[in-house]
Amino acid sequence: MNNKLRIIIADDERPAREFLKSLLREFETVEVVGEAENGADAVEMIKTIKPDLAILDLKMPEMSGLEAVRMLRKTQMPLIAFATAHDEYAVEAFELNAVDYLLKPVEKARLAETINRAVERLEQEDWRAKETAKIRSAAVAYDAGHRGESLQRLPVKVRDEILLVPVEEIINIVADGELLHIETVRGAKYTINHRLKDLEIRLDGNKFVRLSRGALGNLDHVKRIAPMPGGTYSVTFSNGSELSSSRLQSKILRSRFLKL
Repeated sequence: MNNKLRIIIADDERPAREFLKSLLREFETVEVVGEAENGADAVEMIKTIKPDLAILDLKMPEMSGLEAVRMLRKTQMPLIAFATAHDEYAVEAFELNAVDYLLKPVEKARLAETINRAVERLEQEDWRAKETAKIRSAAVAYDAGHRGESLQRLPVKVRDEILLVPVEEIINIVADGELLHIETVRGAKYTINHRLKDLEIRLDGNKFVRLSRGALGNLDHVKRIAPMPGGTYSVTFSNGSELSSSRLQSKILRSRFLKL
């Protein structure tokens, strides 16, 4: 391959993007052609820029790296490497399906392996079909692994006590900066200091779904979903509370949960 390897990176944390870019600058054979701070932007960037390799943070708000690649057709798929903190289910799923990944903090030597592997794969026939099949298999394995480790009770501090709130009773979770506001079927409201994307990892993804960048809803307690102008939804819960879904998450809701 005579030309430089064209790479885009996606991570919701700016320091992580800057660190990765600084490492990539040390390789004369690569060129960073774009960076995104969320999965949705990464999808659009892949479609328009058509990079050779996309390095995607596995866990980003609203749309994870895995969800982002699920939005791509086979003809749009670049080579993919996922960047992740040490997640045993992700590592196992990627290893079993030969999907490339980088453990954070990314090391230069390991990044060099990813670059060399990408160059080799681009020279193979029908590499897009192979990459798509491997990633989809890894996504299924990753989801299956996490289903068995879902959080069952959420510890919340109320004055000088710590209550263990059954996760099945939680209706929705709304982020306000570093604070999360939680509503339950019993009418209780709690506030904890935690990042939404970190809590989302611990919840059952078949029940708790992203409604927007800052909100999760429990499908078991959804009473009604009403279409709104612009392709979004108004989601009403069993306690009467309402949340709006973003356009992006509305697409995911339709594809994953609102089709027979």
